[in-house]
Amino acid sequence: MQLYNKLSAKEREALLEEAGEDRLTLSFYAYAKIGNPELFRNHLFIAWDQMDVLGRIYVAHEGINAQLSVPAKRFNEFKAFIDDIYFLKDVRLNIAIEHDIKSFLKLKVKVRNKIVADGLNDETFDVTNKGVHVDAAKFNELISDPNTVLVDMRNHYESEIGHFQGAITPDVDTFRDSLPIIEDDLKEHKEDKNLVMYCTGGIRCEKASAYYKHRGFKNVYQLEGGIIEYTRQVQNQNLENKFIGKNFVFDHRRAERISEDVIAQCHQCGKPCDTHVNCANEACHLLFIQCEECAKKMNNCCSDNCKEIAALPYEEQKKLRKGKGASNKIFKKGRSEVLLFKQ
Repeated sequence: MQLYNKLSAKEREALLEEAGEDRLTLSFYAYAKIGNPELFRNHLFIAWDQMDVLGRIYVAHEGINAQLSVPAKRFNEFKAFIDDIYFLKDVRLNIAIEHDIKSFLKLKVKVRNKIVADGLNDETFDVTNKGVHVDAAKFNELISDPNTVLVDMRNHYESEIGHFQGAITPDVDTFRDSLPIIEDDLKEHKEDKNLVMYCTGGIRCEKASAYYKHRGFKNVYQLEGGIIEYTRQVQNQNLENKFIGKNFVFDHRRAERISEDVIAQCHQCGKPCDTHVNCANEACHLLFIQCEECAKKMNNCCSDNCKEIAALPYEEQKKLRKGKGASNKIFKKGRSEVLLFKQ
């Protein structure tokens, strides 16, 4: 029985282009108590592999976090399958604003300790005791209230290209870093302020809202469905859009444009730009913001050194990488010392 991918990303990409069929990019999450995550993981992989579903899915004892690409013609079959799972019946599906048949190139279902790494080891913390969910209209009303503190629960490289007007955007690399920082900054307002949070699709806010309630905050709210669902409701209900820039997403598209504002800058020259790229040197693969002019000048690389390496024959590049770990660690996104403008 096949429980893993047999095709490479390039092979899958070629098949997707050849088929030319519409696909839907979507995401969902659910906090639930899963007794045997490994068994559940295998159940999902077998079913979704047969449906030609692609994506990145994390399963843990605390629930599931899924980002997927589903063939449009098989969406009803996919929906029926997840509705048969008791804690996923009628789960909110955050369907992307922009679709790309190559948003995901493999099906990866992985068992993790947690679906959102939080660094917490508190046995009395109940993730299901969450804050109040609010829709786009109520969210706009709340954040217009001077008694509200609005917090972006995403990482620095996400909020850099887009965020809500007036939001606190912590300069953090990971979700776990943000929890104690925000609590310390707002500790004097646990009872007298509305704490309103948002993230991409809601999963980080859900855990954060429960955590802050656990830590004594009285009025805790989260944007239901995150930025993705907010954008959909704003468009469908003709509401005022209070998000500026792009919404960073964790697939090959990297972002969805929400407003025409460009609030970030190229990390190499400082020109207004909000396009994330990965360094063309595979030994580096640093995520950073690069404008078209710098991409041409640097051959899609982050530094002169990487530019020289990327220009070598592929076999020579492989020899240089042999036995070495990635030169830029995973949480160094946009912070590398080689990015001259960022210094």
